[in-house]
Amino acid sequence: MESVLGVSGNQVFLYPASDLAIIVSEHNPQETLNQKSGVDHARVIADCFQHSTVLPFRFGTVFGDDEALRKSIRSNQRQFLGNIDKLRGKTEMHLKIFVDDCCGREVERHQPAESVGREYLSNLRESATRTRERQTRARAVSFQMHRLFLPLDEEVSCRLTDSGKMVLDISHLIDRKCVERYQNKFATTSAMLRECHMQISGPWPPYHFVHRLTRNGHPQPQPAAIPAPVHAADAAAPVLHMMEHAALLA
Repeated sequence: MESVLGVSGNQVFLYPASDLAIIVSEHNPQETLNQKSGVDHARVIADCFQHSTVLPFRFGTVFGDDEALRKSIRSNQRQFLGNIDKLRGKTEMHLKIFVDDCCGREVERHQPAESVGREYLSNLRESATRTRERQTRARAVSFQMHRLFLPLDEEVSCRLTDSGKMVLDISHLIDRKCVERYQNKFATTSAMLRECHMQISGPWPPYHFVHRLTRNGHPQPQPAAIPAPVHAADAAAPVLHMMEHAALLA
């Protein structure tokens, strides 16, 4: 890990913990964590992901000292090892899908600022109908993506933009050996679904699915105010990227 630098250019260290290796770096709590810090954190995780199964800690997770780190690992070790088994050999692919809104927005734009009585109730019913139609369309697109890509697991979110498009963010968990096949499927699918604009990114460490597993178990350490240099954790694995001496999870 000598060539890998963590947050703020600090050196990262391997912190052995039974069957886990925690990747940490030192962090001065007087330094503000910013967008570049997040990029540094993600870069370390991505580098580790090339060599091992990684359980990324949430960015900004810090430990006040070695003992705080040991205590966290001891209390969560069974969960960490179980999560590693579930995610071993897996990767995350991300789809962003832009779909024209199935409901016109002109009615919404030209509604009076204040409506009363029957008109108010009618507008509420129309709004509820449009919401249901959008939800139905989003579910249909999501189901179609699931049927085409056949992921092992997925996370889906949907939002409506000011321009009147629905945006679906879809994270798919797949086997790492299937990345090329997934990319080929994306190429054919994006050409076939001309009513949608699709973007792809990945392969990534399985961020969404690590945090889902964590939510279902014990919570991860939360950022803490620390009066002195602390350890910051980056991930867990066989590499658990977790902390720095004066700790900031890289």
